[in-house]
Amino acid sequence: MSAPVTFDRRLLPALISGAVLNPINSSIIAVSLVPIGVAFGAPPSATAWLVSALYLATAVGQPVAGSLIDRHGPRRLFLIAASLVGIAGVMGTFAPNLGVLIAARVLLGFGTCAGYPAAIRLIKDQDGPTGVLTVLSVSTQTIAVIGPPLGGLLIGLGGWRATLAINIPLAVVAFALGWWRLPRTARAPGPRPGLDVAGMLLFAATLVALLLFLLHPGLSDWYLPVIALATGAGFAVRELRAPNPFLDLRLLGGNLPLLMTYARALLAYLISYAFLYGYTQWIEDGRGLSPAHTGLVQLPVFATAIAVSTASSSRLSIRAKLLVGAATQVLACGVLLTLEPSSPIAVLVLLSVVLGVPQGLNSLALQNSVYHQSDSERVGSAAGLLRTFGYLGAIVASAAQGAFYGRSADTPGLHELAVFLLVTAALFLVLVVADRSLRDLGRDHPRDEERA
Repeated sequence: MSAPVTFDRRLLPALISGAVLNPINSSIIAVSLVPIGVAFGAPPSATAWLVSALYLATAVGQPVAGSLIDRHGPRRLFLIAASLVGIAGVMGTFAPNLGVLIAARVLLGFGTCAGYPAAIRLIKDQDGPTGVLTVLSVSTQTIAVIGPPLGGLLIGLGGWRATLAINIPLAVVAFALGWWRLPRTARAPGPRPGLDVAGMLLFAATLVALLLFLLHPGLSDWYLPVIALATGAGFAVRELRAPNPFLDLRLLGGNLPLLMTYARALLAYLISYAFLYGYTQWIEDGRGLSPAHTGLVQLPVFATAIAVSTASSSRLSIRAKLLVGAATQVLACGVLLTLEPSSPIAVLVLLSVVLGVPQGLNSLALQNSVYHQSDSERVGSAAGLLRTFGYLGAIVASAAQGAFYGRSADTPGLHELAVFLLVTAALFLVLVVADRSLRDLGRDHPRDEERA
């Protein structure tokens, strides 16, 4: 007989409300950068920090939030994080200058860190079926699609400040649902293990130095990788000696399948973000389409990703999802090499459809891999690290775009970027084929969908 179902479906609205805060703020800013630059008289190099600030805060904050959730339970961190999002929304709405607005985006990044690891933690604790993971994945993909058009609508109604103000009602809804639905975590008897503050600070210093260098690599910033190496070594020594480490490196080092999943996440998100920004920029600069037409050409990516995620959840094993995603990823990168300024619109649309397949399959498979491969007591921090590696891939993609494009996204630059992405996609495929542990993760059964 099957095990009794313990997952409470009434948790889903709260989990989704927290998990979507990060993707909507990652995507909605894309249409706000130009009007913000005009309002403050700031060049694109300055307004770009509105994007980088969220990346940095989220990359650092996700595993920290996940670790705190593992220790203290999801509810408390969820409510604190939702409050931070609301405060950041007020701060950004009334920001008098670009510096305050960047600070608001940093606070927003930290505030959006808890939603996803809290959701994974609760799904694990509640013995949630894999169908719930699919709902979570589709929700975040959908909200990422809605972000740019929603931003355009808000700017039309109330200016760019409305794209920050939207976080106020979103935070209120998330806080109310979290307060109402998320279960309270009983305090364990006896003294609680101490919080590894030193480990968290060393981790943050290492990641910030590394990411700052990747954002703007150059010989003049040689000291940043030096700092990253020094603090990284200190972090490793600290975590190996700490009685209750922030990240248990021994446990993580002994979990090769999970490390392989993180490596695949970095490569997958590198390719995904390179297409999202680099390829999109070429459509406008190299192919000469308007922003409105570019958005229409890219729409099939997200539509296909959502459809594929939903349709494949109970029909393909995790390994099969990754294999199909890897193969179509290689195909999409190869097609980039054939594009020219005269390429038909139909080819661009077809490429968007092809690209949507790995977008949907890889994100779902990586999420499910972490869910099954991580230690049940540390699934929150493991989920946070997945997002950290994803944002690391996004920042590498940004650096690659800057390296291959000159003053505009021309076709020769696109072809150089395509070669880099093709090598990356091939490496992703190798990591999938070589990882025998994926066979042991089994197949997501239709029964799981019924339990959802």
